[in-house]
Amino acid sequence: MGSVEGPPHSASIPSKSTGTFRPYTINGQTYRPLRSANGYVEQGIASWYGSDFHGKPTANGERYDMHAMTAAHRTLPMNTKLMVTNLRNNKQTTVRINDRGPFVKNRILDLSFAAAKRLGVVGPGTAPVRIKAVGSWPQQVRGRFYIQTGSYREKENALAQYRELRSRGYDHSRIVRANVNGVHVWRVQAGVFPALEVARSHLARLERTIPSCFILAD
Repeated sequence: MGSVEGPPHSASIPSKSTGTFRPYTINGQTYRPLRSANGYVEQGIASWYGSDFHGKPTANGERYDMHAMTAAHRTLPMNTKLMVTNLRNNKQTTVRINDRGPFVKNRILDLSFAAAKRLGVVGPGTAPVRIKAVGSWPQQVRGRFYIQTGSYREKENALAQYRELRSRGYDHSRIVRANVNGVHVWRVQAGVFPALEVARSHLARLERTIPSCFILAD
């Protein structure tokens, strides 16, 4: 049997929060994140990081998604929108800062796999780049978010979708039993996501195969 529920008419969304500006120390060197990225331009070597870090926490609490357009910088504010130009081939792309690094000498930026692929950096591993701050992404709304992918009267159908989500990397998905107009249903929810923007990026991916899914705040 197919899903028996649609999205709620409204949801309780917590207030926004900002990325961290706290100084931090790596290998004996202290870095002090900038309060603003306005006018920021830098030129140097960019590298990238991929599957070894996929799913691990980033500096702002998100899970690293190697397929998202993100990057790590030592001092730029979290959620800075950065235009990156590969000076070897003039390819450009925009990324969002959500992590700290790289902490290798003479490198200024660590690109996600997706961003590195778009810029032609995956093969050589590094490339000379010019980076320019071009604004900021909306502030992250922090909390615990899930994406409801289905609601079933038969538990076996819910379990089948739950197993599918797990196979796709959503290890913290869950099944929640609920009562809807006197009928017991089993809700399948992918997650858990630490910020609303993170949930939205996964929603766009899940909607390709599950058009009726929606975000909810835990």
